[in-house]
Amino acid sequence: MTAALLCIHAGAQNASWAKEEAAAVGQVTPQELEMELTFLTDTLCHGRGTGTKGNTEAAFWIARQFNEAGLLMLDKTYAKKVYIRQDVIGRNIVGMIPGAVSVPRDRYIIVGAHYDHLGEISGKTYPGADSNASGTVALISLIEMFSTMKTLGKVYDSNIIFVAFDAKEWSLSGSQEFWNMLDYGRLRDPLTGAAITPDKISLMVNIDQIGSTLSPIHKGREDYMIMLGTQSLKRSQRNFLAECNRSSGLNMDIGLDYYGSRNFTDVFYRLSDQRVFVDNDIPAVLFTSGITMNNNKTWDNVESLDMDVLHKRIRLIFCWLQKMLQS
Repeated sequence: MTAALLCIHAGAQNASWAKEEAAAVGQVTPQELEMELTFLTDTLCHGRGTGTKGNTEAAFWIARQFNEAGLLMLDKTYAKKVYIRQDVIGRNIVGMIPGAVSVPRDRYIIVGAHYDHLGEISGKTYPGADSNASGTVALISLIEMFSTMKTLGKVYDSNIIFVAFDAKEWSLSGSQEFWNMLDYGRLRDPLTGAAITPDKISLMVNIDQIGSTLSPIHKGREDYMIMLGTQSLKRSQRNFLAECNRSSGLNMDIGLDYYGSRNFTDVFYRLSDQRVFVDNDIPAVLFTSGITMNNNKTWDNVESLDMDVLHKRIRLIFCWLQKMLQS
């Protein structure tokens, strides 16, 4: 891997971690992403409809990834039930990487992506490769990268809570239930035992549909990415993505709105699992590659995605998160 592809930050202190960041980025390859996407869109997961056997298979797989990466459980389990109705129960999968162990932190950044999809409708399976198996494998990849950084001794000022949300297709029920757990103090820090409450959350990052290059928004360039919610960040943080894009050598085409329309941007910004955080004045951003004609279709499959571009997007998000955690 060349130096141009590393997340080298400004300043001698940050630059000293360049080798470690390269090692973390090296944990994930396009080939690995394709294998994970193939599993999540396989007939075993059967479209990952909330409350179905296929959804449970996906949830167990995600929990295994959390465990293998060494994420800490909150209240002795990764799975948090989401009650939708009597015959439909979902599961959010939640784990934490501590900012530091010797001196526990009381600030948290939440990184999430929903893993559920439509399941089977009228005998047809909706695999949901872009929506949102792509976001799910991005989440798992970030977990692997940050787990490597912690293994190599990196200390952060905030803890990172990773959440694979269920029931996004049920009116965002998974993220709403997660917020309820925060609001009522039902999530506790695995190191200190203290309740994790909304006032301790400094940022929410959501990843939804990030694997396609088919959005009509960025015609002519496939290596693009959209980040919505920049205005919720501190002014000093609003150029971080552009800075990481340059310093990493990725040089992607970055969009900070949707179709250049403020109204459309505001609508799209509230369509996914970041909405409950936005509504409660928590800084929140959405990373996406946009809506395509494949959304909610039976042909939203792995073959329709671009593994190399997906890999670049994940690396850029990792660089950006690293910078946010140090700001």
